[in-house]
Amino acid sequence: MKRVVIVMIFASSFLLPGCDVRKKDKIAIAPNSVPGQQKENLSPTTVQIIDSVYNFGQVAEGKIVEYSYHFKNTGKNPLIIEDAHASCGCTVPEKPEHPIKPGEIGFIKVTFNSEKRPGQAHKTITVTSNAEPSFPILLLEGEVIGNKE
Repeated sequence: MKRVVIVMIFASSFLLPGCDVRKKDKIAIAPNSVPGQQKENLSPTTVQIIDSVYNFGQVAEGKIVEYSYHFKNTGKNPLIIEDAHASCGCTVPEKPEHPIKPGEIGFIKVTFNSEKRPGQAHKTITVTSNAEPSFPILLLEGEVIGNKE
């Protein structure tokens, strides 16, 4: 029994240094401590949401709905979209891969697959960025008309 405990403690000591949280902490601390590194990439900026709700009306079951939510970087620093995720696997957001420069308009493309999803659809997209205040929840809604066989 002691050998099992010792092996588990020994094995877990190798897993802890690979923890993702620690890597993120190092990245967040590094720009403040390394002279000459671009600090503006982590600085907050402001954003104007051009559209945060899209109602696609009625679609037949099985149709793919695509929409792009638009926003404008109204701040003085680049807008960095770190993550965009949906409330359901049937909805897939695509975030910009590059920072949005001040004054530029960007978009988050969302694809909703209505296959096997008859009825009212109400999907949310959460966006994580360096915008202050933060992005509002984006909404995709409408009705999927089921196939009558």
